[in-house]
Amino acid sequence: MKLDRRSVLAGTAAILASPFAGATIARADAKRQSLVDQCLQSAQKVLSGKDFPDALKSMANAKGVLIIPELVQGGFILGAAGGRGTLLARSKPNDWSYPAFYGMGSGSVGLQIGGKVSEIVFIILTEKGLNAILDKKFKFGAQAGVTMVAIGAGIEGATTAAAGTDIVAYSNSAGLFAGVSLEGSYIDADNDWNALYYGPGATSRDIVIDRRYTNPGAEPLRQFLAKW
Repeated sequence: MKLDRRSVLAGTAAILASPFAGATIARADAKRQSLVDQCLQSAQKVLSGKDFPDALKSMANAKGVLIIPELVQGGFILGAAGGRGTLLARSKPNDWSYPAFYGMGSGSVGLQIGGKVSEIVFIILTEKGLNAILDKKFKFGAQAGVTMVAIGAGIEGATTAAAGTDIVAYSNSAGLFAGVSLEGSYIDADNDWNALYYGPGATSRDIVIDRRYTNPGAEPLRQFLAKW
């Protein structure tokens, strides 16, 4: 049977216009899904492992979490860092949003020795800290009124974290890097990735606060965080 070209085109257009088309495309987006899966692994390591004894205490009051599975730093003379991750927010106990995609980067000038890969989980303790990340490009050390404490593996920091801190960063690093610091680093929403994973028009606030978008690929991460 000979197919009418206009019928084929009309059928294709109808499929793309279907409300399920976005979900189908999202499920097939391997690159974004791989990052979500890595974020789950990092969250499990930090929140279930023995290297971060105070992380669970911080989670009791968490408004959100930002997970960066790999922040790569290295080079000589000029140093740079970059990585991607996801932000999730909690509206009530055991109820976490779907993850919104973020990029993290920094630049520095000076002597750099070797290279380093850092795994960082930011636990956001206040609405002020969460809104500062959601509303605009967030720069550590420069964001007025927002305080942050960075804690390395095996270092307890409950006292410091409880003293009005907005964000606590739990970091685990491998390799050598002279003078590494989160000072001057920034995080910014990646709405291009959000749109690719959830559908056109998806923004971080739409996903994390308004909860207008979903993707079944993120359920394991949400379910793990739902323990808190």
